[in-house]
Amino acid sequence: MRISVVDVGSNTVRLVVADAKDGVPLPVHTAKWRLRLSADVRPGDAIPEEAVERLVNAVGEASRTAARWRAADPVAFATAVVRAAPNRREVLGAVRARTGVGLCTLPGELEAELTFLGARRWMGWRSGPLALLDIGGGSLEVAFGRGRLPDFAASLPLGAGRLTHEFLEGGEDPPSPERVRALRRSVRHQLRDAAARIRWEGPRTAVATSRTFQQLGRLCGAAPGRHGPFMERLLHRDDLRVAVDRLAELPAAERARLPGISAPRAAQSLAGAVIAHTAMKLTGITEVTVCPWAIREGILLRHIEDGPSWWASAAHADESVPPHEPAPLRLAGMSG
Repeated sequence: MRISVVDVGSNTVRLVVADAKDGVPLPVHTAKWRLRLSADVRPGDAIPEEAVERLVNAVGEASRTAARWRAADPVAFATAVVRAAPNRREVLGAVRARTGVGLCTLPGELEAELTFLGARRWMGWRSGPLALLDIGGGSLEVAFGRGRLPDFAASLPLGAGRLTHEFLEGGEDPPSPERVRALRRSVRHQLRDAAARIRWEGPRTAVATSRTFQQLGRLCGAAPGRHGPFMERLLHRDDLRVAVDRLAELPAAERARLPGISAPRAAQSLAGAVIAHTAMKLTGITEVTVCPWAIREGILLRHIEDGPSWWASAAHADESVPPHEPAPLRLAGMSG
């Protein structure tokens, strides 16, 4: 069985084509298309027509690429930047009408659950009680669990792109120390309840996923991606504290010259570092393993382990959320 997943994020559209063999999703082809929705869409704003056009073209090309690799129709989802847009339903309808791809949005808590599953399968049972942090462009996902799926999952409006728009833009580059402090205070305030739960649970292992954490890990001395996915990559909180100060001193153009910091993400790298360090400090986590498997692998694993029918309900799980509001925070048990 050959499966394909299309992930519409804040910066890119990513395609993974994988063979489901022996219970493991084995990638046979990956591709990405630059989207940069985060550059065009401020929190709460509608996605403009020209950005919708780019999204439609990228999803259409991803679908055609999956077909060339003889994969079934792709499972396609969009993350927080589309989920929170006032014209979300119009955007999803345009994609379906012009590409035939049933793009959907997922509740943030379901994104956290799927990401946790990918991390759990990568890390294995020896990792024990597991905490997860995932920083996207529009949201931060936090989860904890002892089993296959999390016992606790939360999605918070603390994405690197979102907070860059809210706190670090406005003509100052680099931003003033006052703006950085205001950003950190906001993260602490919104994260304190979820962080308290993680501290109370006392995880044995902590993992971090997402491109933001991968770049921060590289900045703090982790091996580059060319060394392959099986190289252990650790990110220490003390090193991250130094990285925050280093990023805060530099304008965005100069951050892009640092190890691991790509030019498209340089502007939001400081916000990502502040979010990551604050989350680790509040949860009491001193070290995370940067995990290469995340939500896309979680979706592939659900297909393999539960059959493709699970996606039918997942694809409609976000329909009750008004298009002008992000999914509400839910601190609910999700073991299964």
